[in-house]
This record gives sequence, C-alpha cells and structure tokens, in this order.
Amino acid sequence: MNETQKLARYALDLSYRQIPREVIGRAKACILDTLAVSLYGSTKPWSKTVSDYVIASGARGSSTVFGSKQKAPAERAALANGTMAHAFELDNVRQPGAGVHPGATGFLPAFAMAEETRADGKALLTAFVAGCEVMSRIGVAAGNSLERRGFHAPGLTGTFGAAVAAGRLLGLNEKKLVNALGIAGSYSGGLMEFSRCHEGAMIKRLHLGKAAEGGVTAAQLASRGFAGPESVLEGKFGFCQTFSDSPQLDYLTHRLGRVWESMNICIKRCACHINAHAPIEALQKLRSEFQFQPEDIRAIEIGGIEKLVTHHANYRPTDLMMAQYSIPFCVALSVYFDPTDPASFDERKLTDKRILAMMRKVQLKVDPEIEKKGWDRAARVTLDLGKKGRHAKLVIHFKGTPANPMSSEEVENKAQKLTRGILSPRRLERLVDAVASLEKIADLSKIGALMRTAQ
Repeated sequence: MNETQKLARYALDLSYRQIPREVIGRAKACILDTLAVSLYGSTKPWSKTVSDYVIASGARGSSTVFGSKQKAPAERAALANGTMAHAFELDNVRQPGAGVHPGATGFLPAFAMAEETRADGKALLTAFVAGCEVMSRIGVAAGNSLERRGFHAPGLTGTFGAAVAAGRLLGLNEKKLVNALGIAGSYSGGLMEFSRCHEGAMIKRLHLGKAAEGGVTAAQLASRGFAGPESVLEGKFGFCQTFSDSPQLDYLTHRLGRVWESMNICIKRCACHINAHAPIEALQKLRSEFQFQPEDIRAIEIGGIEKLVTHHANYRPTDLMMAQYSIPFCVALSVYFDPTDPASFDERKLTDKRILAMMRKVQLKVDPEIEKKGWDRAARVTLDLGKKGRHAKLVIHFKGTPANPMSSEEVENKAQKLTRGILSPRRLERLVDAVASLEKIADLSKIGALMRTAQ
C-alpha cells in the first residue's frame, strides 16, 4: 500500500472509541469556535454574496446555510459556510503552521454531509477527527514552501480534509475513498496574489469555502464510481511533489494512530492573520509591564520567521482583508484599540492617521534565533521608548496555541463576543450545550436550526 491508500484505510478504520478523551475535547473546542466564527462571518458582505449565490441556484438539499433559513446540497452549503468561517481572519488553524484550517475545511464539510446523510453526533465527531488527522499530515508533508511559491496553502490542503470527512460519512469503501482523495487533488488551488494586489483581496475569504466544496464534491463523485489517481499525494506528479520545493513524504503516515494531529489545533484570539498574534501579544505584555503611552513609542522592531518580511510587510493596505494580513497594520492598531475585539477591525481604521503614523514606526526583520530554532509564528518585539529605554519581549507560545491553549471558558467567551446580536444568550447556551454533548446527539438538525436564524 502506498501512503494515499494507507491514509484512506486509517480514516475508514478509525472508530470513536479509539479517539482519546483529550482529542475529543480539542475537537469540540474547535467545533464551537468554528460555529461561532461562521455565524459572525455570515454577516459580512462577501459571505452574503456567496450565500446568496448558493441560495439563488434554487438547488434543494438537506444541509444548512448558516445565518439564513435556507438549506442546500451539501457541497453548496460547504462552499457558503466555509467562506463564512474564513470571512474575518478568526477561524482556527494548525500550530505549528502547515497551511491547515481544521474547522473550515474539516468540520464544516463534515457537518454539511452529516446533515445530508442524517448521521449522528458521534459519527460527525469521528469523521471530523479523521479528516483533521489526514489533512494535517498532508500539510506537514508538503513542507513550508507552498506559500513561498505563491500558493495559499489551506485552499490546497483543505480539499483533502473535506474529502475524507465527507467520504467517511457517505460510507465510501477504501477504494472509493482513495478515489475521492485523487479527485480532491485536482480541486486544490488558491493563489497568494491577494497579499500584493490593489483590489480583489476578497478572494482569500473564498479559498476555504472552495476547498470545502471541492472535497465534498470529490467524495460525491467517488461514490458514483468516478476515479482519481491512487498516488495523488506521493506520486511524481502528485500533490506533494508538484506544489512543494521540499516535500517530507514520510510524514504522510508518521506515527499514524499514535500521535494525534488534532491536538495541534490552535484557536485565534484576534481577527487578523495568525502570524500577527505573537507580535500583538508581545506588545500587550510590554505595555502591561512598562505602562507606556502611544506617544512614547519611537520605534517597534518585530523579529520572526522569514515569512513576516516576505508576506506580511504591507505598509499600504488598500482594503480590510489586506490590512488584517499586514503585521505593521495589526500591531499599530493594537497600540490604540483592543485587538481581541473584532469590531476594532473596520474600514475606518485604514485611514486612521494615528494608525498610519504608527505603522511607519514598525520594522520587520528576520530573527536569527527564531529562524534557527524553528519557533514557528514566534516573535520578538523590541520597543524604543526614548528616555524610557529599549525593552524587548519574546513570545513563542501565544495564547490559543497547543502549548498555551484557551480554556473552555475562554472559548465560550469568544463565542459569546462573536454571536452577540446574532444569537440570543439562551440560543448560544443551547449551542454550547449541544457541542459539549455532541456524541450523544442523534439528530443534528438541532444544531442546524440554531445556526439558521438570528435570535
């Protein structure tokens, strides 16, 4: 058996009772976070464009389109909901980075298919964990060169997680799940040009919806006998060899079933790119320690991995998405506003003279120690406060990472903050309780109903 076939067999053989309690706990935290983030994202104009497009098609289905009263076929609902999840840079990721967004491209396509197949909560949880385990290994095996080459990694890896989760819920056999993975490989796509363009950066928000949709479609086609290459992951012209400069094929099945990739889920605190989180936290810690005022700051030096300089050094963002991707903007904003409040990130901040002036004081550089030790997404922030001196703070494991996870209360607080004005406190409480007891739920329409309507 090759690696693609081994992963397919693993995904189908996995049973709920094999999944450790702590993995189930991390999965549930990810699920609650994803549902809350998606509801918040459903209010954004770009999400409404996609959901309106899905609804206007008139295609009937059994899967909930979040934030509306409509249902759609599973693949269409996955497109809309996956876009909502990534609509405002709030959805969860894998840490260390591997270009994987577990909730948007693992759970949401699983939920859409679970509604269509009338699966229960235990089956949904198992399918999500299976998808997360496979997708994460594919992301790591592809190496960290995907985005250096100009591909938006979660738009590529996400199709595989969605295909595994949906394929398992569809009841595919091993050969058909291999085919689903083979088909999913041809749905992988997404370019990084959004980070450099003057217009059109909105496309980044669609990438995860597209990946979720592609994986579900791949599973559906495979169920009907459509075939894809059985060596799609490791072959000479397969996913890893084609998209990556330095594939690590051994990691595709690395300690499969013994080390749980799902424990690497990272939940975000701030509505900005994950690479901005350590700099923001370092700045917050320095402010708490030295009680400086914005006018005290002469310079902010931020050291980290090379990607900070090559991908996030945008000093003139022209729309909100580009601003959320810009580390100078996000750090400058956090000097004046609460970065954990998504309302802090709005179009008016793009022309805020204080933020624009502070951005010019931010310098990004490669930190040799962080780069050498492989502290992915870590940051060292050095403040020049003039007469108050120079002070530095290194943050390696920022809040929300696997080594420094949010508590259940913190995840619920984030959900409450995001759904205020969308869900009543009582409806949110019911959603929290439903996720907490997901393995006991026989009818997932209860969750779908909570996600369909406001209040």
